[in-house]
Amino acid sequence: MRKTRLASILILTLAASAGRSAEPLEYRFDEVKSKVVLARHADASKEERASVGAAAGPGDEVTTGFWGHATLSVPARAARFEIGSSAQARLAGDEPGVILTIQKGRFKAWFEKLTSGEERVVAVPGALLSVRGTRYGVEADSGGRVALAVFEGRVEVATRHPGAAPIFVDAGQMCLLSARDAPRVVPMGSMGMHEGAWGMPRGASGMAPGGMDANGMQQGTSSQPGAMSKGSGSMKHLP
Repeated sequence: MRKTRLASILILTLAASAGRSAEPLEYRFDEVKSKVVLARHADASKEERASVGAAAGPGDEVTTGFWGHATLSVPARAARFEIGSSAQARLAGDEPGVILTIQKGRFKAWFEKLTSGEERVVAVPGALLSVRGTRYGVEADSGGRVALAVFEGRVEVATRHPGAAPIFVDAGQMCLLSARDAPRVVPMGSMGMHEGAWGMPRGASGMAPGGMDANGMQQGTSSQPGAMSKGSGSMKHLP
């Protein structure tokens, strides 16, 4: 009798856990500045202005204006995203574990350590970024070029190129990739990049990912590979 009771309790516990994991994620706007537009998955034709405290769900799309800025948190995954100006992202994604799909713009991500084993993946053009507990910045342009800067921890980069093995990018490193080219990892310092510069307006700090020719050299110089041109504010020269 006791074994039967314990088995019943175990089944109910597992069922409850499965029910919780199947619940849709909730996203919350913790900070909103200037124009931030939210298009609901249920009816994308009806857009609304996001506000502090507003909730969103998987499939909703967030777009920031030229001066727009937002901080979005995902409490169930202990994750938080700072979304820069002129950016666009979709909440969740098509692959398992994806909680944000970055389409374009500059983002900064914070992930607290989790012991539950839940996947926390961010989709960018051409790759999936997986973490356990870390902090990084990522920028994507409309041409599918991506710059990833890891400030703390480690990020696993799984590209969509057939047969390509995942690579790991550690703190202090940057990874440059695109939908058509394999990822390339370089020291963050060699590109003049640091975390404090990431949140500054593009072009104001001279630290925008970009300004590179097809060989990854700073335009107008033959020095450090992967160095960044000052004040370019553009990724058009990324390979």
